[in-house]
Amino acid sequence: MAANVTVIPPRAVRPDTLRVAAYCRVSSDSADQLHSYAAQIQYYTDLIQNHDGWDLVDVYADKGITGTRMDKREDFNRLLADCRKGKIDKVLVKSISRFARNTRDCLASLRELFRLGVSILFEKENIDTGTLTTELMVSVSSSLAQQESVSISQNQRMSYQRRMERGEFITCTAPYGYRMPDGKNLAIEESEAREVRWMFQAYLNGNSVKRIAEEMNRKEVHNSWKRGMWYEQLIRKMLSNEKYVGDSLCQKTFTTDTFPFARKTNHGEVDQYYIENTHPAIISRETFEKVQNLLKKRAERRPSSREKTPLSMKVICGNCGSVYMRRVNKSGHTTWMCRKHDRDASACSNGRIPETVLYAAFVRMYNKLKCNTGVVLLPAIKQMEELRDVLQRGNPAMLAVNKAIAQASEQSYNISKLQAAGLLDADACTAKFNEINAQLAKLRTERRRLLENEDIDDAIDALQQTVDLVRHGPERLEEFDEGLFHDLVEQIVVEPQTRIHFHLQGGIEVTEQLGETGR
Repeated sequence: MAANVTVIPPRAVRPDTLRVAAYCRVSSDSADQLHSYAAQIQYYTDLIQNHDGWDLVDVYADKGITGTRMDKREDFNRLLADCRKGKIDKVLVKSISRFARNTRDCLASLRELFRLGVSILFEKENIDTGTLTTELMVSVSSSLAQQESVSISQNQRMSYQRRMERGEFITCTAPYGYRMPDGKNLAIEESEAREVRWMFQAYLNGNSVKRIAEEMNRKEVHNSWKRGMWYEQLIRKMLSNEKYVGDSLCQKTFTTDTFPFARKTNHGEVDQYYIENTHPAIISRETFEKVQNLLKKRAERRPSSREKTPLSMKVICGNCGSVYMRRVNKSGHTTWMCRKHDRDASACSNGRIPETVLYAAFVRMYNKLKCNTGVVLLPAIKQMEELRDVLQRGNPAMLAVNKAIAQASEQSYNISKLQAAGLLDADACTAKFNEINAQLAKLRTERRRLLENEDIDDAIDALQQTVDLVRHGPERLEEFDEGLFHDLVEQIVVEPQTRIHFHLQGGIEVTEQLGETGR
């Protein structure tokens, strides 16, 4: 007897609302960068807000930044971070070349976002990464974009090379003491040049670079480095800079010719070009040579820095808070000692710990974690995730802030259109743009305040990395592993009662007993 089968058709289910973001980038070679930048922001704001079933998360935008390097694109990295935190379902991008000109980074980001459940729609190529079959198309398209970027970089590099060979001075920024009034040639800035002359003479008079830096900070002399502070390395670099005698050494740094493009210090890998008398001198050649000889002599007398070890700056005294120091006796026995105890034993009771004891404690700690990951690490991640969800749930103020950001971006776009039509002069546009940028800065600060649980997200990420390291690490350690120690351990705190606390990345603390350590 045949079975009686009733077909139940599927119910029409209203699709879930998608949280949609957009990423746009205006390349540095754009002819109308400001207009294009504002237009893209406005375009995506309108597109997402007017699309049924889409909620606008944010428009992430980088202005005048290369597409070949991910680490230099602030908003792109912010986009990835928000995707990792589960805030975004879909991302809109104008084209693959706007997303990345580096095939490797492009596919790596796409695959990561796919694992996170985030799809990307490339409008120009009509590619939606929500379907797996498009990865080959993405690979081909991004390879073409990469080749375009390589070609541009090579042409630019060849142009620079020919100019250096002809002895034509090339610089992008003016060193302290100079300005570039025409954007090309160096001219002396006398107020700063006086300080440069003082530095050179002070060094010849016996002052150290540390003393010179301290005096410059005391006088509150302005500079554009390190938030205006003067420091030893900067002074030493200035004292050895040939530009102050009117010469130029070109190609002190160079850019690699393969992806990813990287800026490196030239230690002889490529040609350098020394061009004399390229600009007015601040320091005489006689003074400059005397300073170079003195720098060399003092460098020869300066003791070399102590050997760096895996434990350097990571072992802390739990009694007084001092950093532990490494000591090696004549027989080669290595111990670590509290810095305060080393100076005065009565000031701190924590004494010496053999290096081998610390290494062995790490091995034991790791093996315990390996066997008990599900008991120690995973519950901690679950608890923090639950806390994050509670904090993020139901925050209507976030929608209002995002809407205000979109409105401010629209204002910027409208002003750019008025300027292009000749209805606003340059001064009025500049003033209005400054006002809007200040407003956007306040709004983004408010958004960060509303998302103060960012610290929790960072902690979850760090803890997840710790879990992954343990999961994918050796099944059992038999000896100290320097790389694993570096990645896992943030700090070691030594307690007086023969025990230490391993503070791991992500906030986990594991205690190990040491026994008697020869205090």
